[in-house]
Amino acid sequence: MPDYPPEPWRLAAQAYLSVWRVPVRALPRLSDVVTPVTPGGRALVVTAWIDYTPPGRMRYHELLSTVAVRRPHGAGIAGSITEIWVDSAASRAGGRELWGIPKELATFDLRFGPTVTATARAHGGDGADGSPLATATFTPRRLGTPSVRTGFSLIQEVAGAPYVSPVRARMRIRAASARWTVDPHGPLGYLAGHRPVFSAHATDARLLFGARGR
Repeated sequence: MPDYPPEPWRLAAQAYLSVWRVPVRALPRLSDVVTPVTPGGRALVVTAWIDYTPPGRMRYHELLSTVAVRRPHGAGIAGSITEIWVDSAASRAGGRELWGIPKELATFDLRFGPTVTATARAHGGDGADGSPLATATFTPRRLGTPSVRTGFSLIQEVAGAPYVSPVRARMRIRAASARWTVDPHGPLGYLAGHRPVFSAHATDARLLFGARGR
């Protein structure tokens, strides 16, 4: 079994985010333990390409899709990850075992510059790279926010019940333009034909993922 740190994970990252409004009927199946937030009859989805780097405890790449859901037994909004890929066996094992996050393996090609291009390919059944899951190009704007602190929660199904994991973060945020290409027949196919309503680059991010002493 791959070795991974105990929670919470201290991570450093650059993240490229897009926010989507998707018809509820088009969403992938959510766990019965969560309820999506549906303003105007549409669900809110956040996709992210993340490059985890030193000085964080782990170094790997990630592509994820998160649906905004209602927090159980209280007010507020959380996220529930429906699809996620990483290029680290340790991250895959830790995500599944610690928090019930359904991580799968993929290979990534991230090219950095004034414009950032990212492609992820799922592993095929024979270990070879499959067809692209998605490709995205981000062009961050020059001006951004000062460093801001924020926090949110992820809710996944574990043993038939909602399992809430806190995430605390500090980052600077720059708005960005983004172009996505998604395989309409792939696991992110529900995003095909839609455009993100907002995209951003979260730079110099520091994250504390998970609870202390749990």
